Amino acid sequence: MASKCCENVSLLVCLIIIMFGMGSWIAINGIWVELPLLVDQLPEGWNLPSYMAVVTQIANIGPLTYILTNVSCPSRNLQRPVVYAMVIIGSAASFLLAFYWTRTSVVGGVEHSTALLVLMFFLSFVDCTSSVVFLPFMNVFKPEYMTSYYVGEGFSGLIPSLVALGQGVGAVECVNQSFTNTTTNVTEFSTGAVYLEPHFPVKYFFLFVFSMMVTCGIAFVLLNNLPLCKREYADRESKITHSYDLCEEINMVRTQKIVSETHGDEEPEQSVEHHATVIKLSKCSYLYLLIVIAWTNALTNGVLPSIQTYACLPYGSESYHLAVTLSQIANPGACFLAFFIPGTSGTVLGAVTLTGSAVSAYILALAVYSPTPPLVGSATGPVLAVASFVLVFFLFTFAKVNIATVLRHAGGRGLLWCGAVTQLGSALGVAAIFVVVNVYQAFVQKYPCT
Repeated sequence: MASKCCENVSLLVCLIIIMFGMGSWIAINGIWVELPLLVDQLPEGWNLPSYMAVVTQIANIGPLTYILTNVSCPSRNLQRPVVYAMVIIGSAASFLLAFYWTRTSVVGGVEHSTALLVLMFFLSFVDCTSSVVFLPFMNVFKPEYMTSYYVGEGFSGLIPSLVALGQGVGAVECVNQSFTNTTTNVTEFSTGAVYLEPHFPVKYFFLFVFSMMVTCGIAFVLLNNLPLCKREYADRESKITHSYDLCEEINMVRTQKIVSETHGDEEPEQSVEHHATVIKLSKCSYLYLLIVIAWTNALTNGVLPSIQTYACLPYGSESYHLAVTLSQIANPGACFLAFFIPGTSGTVLGAVTLTGSAVSAYILALAVYSPTPPLVGSATGPVLAVASFVLVFFLFTFAKVNIATVLRHAGGRGLLWCGAVTQLGSALGVAAIFVVVNVYQAFVQKYPCT
C-alpha cells in the first residue's frame, strides 16, 4: 500500500503543498511561542494571553463569513481569490508586526498593546479562515496529497517552536533577590526568575514569520500554474461512486466488496492510480466524523494548550518547553504515519480517539493538582507529563488526517465542513477552558523558581 501511494504522487508537488500548508497557522503560532519575550515588555504582562485568546475568537468572523457566502452563492468560485487575499493580508500584518509590536496606547484610561492586538486580529482572521479555504482547496489534488497538507500544517507549529528554541525564548535564571518588608522594616530574601536575553530580537523572529507567509504565497502560485502541479490534479472525468457507511465496519483505503451507490452488484476492482474514487457517506457516518473532528480540535487547539503551563511547569521549565516542542514534532510525525499506514476504519478511529481522550484526562488531572501534581520531584513525573502531550497530539493528528482523507473521497463540500467544524470545535474548547481558568479559577499556576 505504501509503495503504491508513493508511486502515485510527485515528491516535488508534495514539497510545494507542504510549503503551502505551513502558511495556515504559522503567524498565530509564532506569536504564541514568543509570549515569554512579549509579556516582559508589554503593559498587560501575563494577562496578555487572555486578550490574545479573545482577539483570536473574534477573528472567527472570517470563516463564518466565508461559509455563509459559499452556501448562499455556491456558483461563485471565491476560493482562489480569497487565498490570495489572505496571503497578502497575513504577509503585510506579520511584516508590520516586526516593527510596531511594542507600540501602545491608552484605552479607557489603561495602557494596552494596541498595535500587537490589532495586527494579531488580522493574522487570526487569516489563520482561522485557512481552515475553510486552504483545506477545501486540496479537493483539486489527488486524495494522496491530503497528508502533505497536514504535514505542512504541522510544520506551521513546529518550525516557529524550533526557531524560538534557538532564540532562547523562556530561558530563565533563578537569582536571589532582597526586598524590605514595609511592615516590619526588615530586609528579606527570596528567589526570583529572571528571563535571559534572547540570541536575536523579536523583530527578527516576526520577519522570519513574514518570510514563511511569502513562501506560502509562492507555493500557492506554483500549485495553480506549474504544469507539474496541474498534472497532479484529481481526475474529475473518471470517478467511481461507492456507498460508504462508517456505522458498520469500514476501511476506505482497502476498498474491497463495496456496494455501488446505484447498483447492488459488486464493482470490479479499480486502480487507485487511474481513478478518483468518490465515497458516499451515510448521515450517521458524516455526523460521526464531524463530531470526532470537533472533539479532537477542541482538545488540541483549545483545552490542552491552555492548561499546558499548569500541567508541566510544576515539573520544571525544561519539561514545559520539551512538551511544547516535542508535541509539535509529533504532529508531522503522525501525518507521515498516516501516509504509509492509513487507519480509516471505524474501529481504528474509535480506538485512537478514545486513547487520546484518556491521555487528555490524565493531563487535565495534572493541571487540577498543580502546583503539586503526582510524582512531582521524581524523575518519572516530568517524563510522563511530556510523553502525555506528545502522545495525545500524535494520536489526534493521526485521526484528523485520516478523517480528512475520508471526507476528501466523499467529494462535494466535505473538506469545507471539515474546516468549519475544526474552527467550531476549537472555539468551543477555548471558550470552555477560558471560563474554567479565569472565572472559576480552577487551576493554580506554578511559577519558575518558586
